[in-house]
Amino acid sequence: SARQGLRCHHYDAADSKFTTPYDWQHCVGMVVGETYEIHWPHSASGACGTPNQYQSPFYDGVFCMGVEKLGIGLSSASLGDQVQGNDGSPVLSSKVGVQGQVFTIVNDENYYYPDLIRGWIQDGNYGSDIARYTGSTTGTSRNNQVCSSYSP
Repeated sequence: SARQGLRCHHYDAADSKFTTPYDWQHCVGMVVGETYEIHWPHSASGACGTPNQYQSPFYDGVFCMGVEKLGIGLSSASLGDQVQGNDGSPVLSSKVGVQGQVFTIVNDENYYYPDLIRGWIQDGNYGSDIARYTGSTTGTSRNNQVCSSYSP
């Protein structure tokens, strides 16, 4: 479910594309003019290229093929040592990642994009201004104070 966070500053109450309601068929609760951050989790153990690639909850999609494929659970070391690579296995954070994009929703066919389920938009200048963040996984149960046990 969506939760309110920071908003982009593109909203213009005088521009109808930000204020004209849209009759959503699939995106329940979305509002024209609001800002949304969309996440695409990936891992070497995820079901990339299948309908199960983007599962919810997050961990089900990232680890749906089993953590063993990531080299975890193959030694007698503690889970923490395996995740951090202290037992000689690959560091988990090098095999798990999340792509995300932030959108301000507008009601204007000039901004139509047909299929975000296949991944983020890279056409034109999209996907060129990229920030890299290490430390937590996506979701409301983790943040800058409570990191995922899978983070570096």
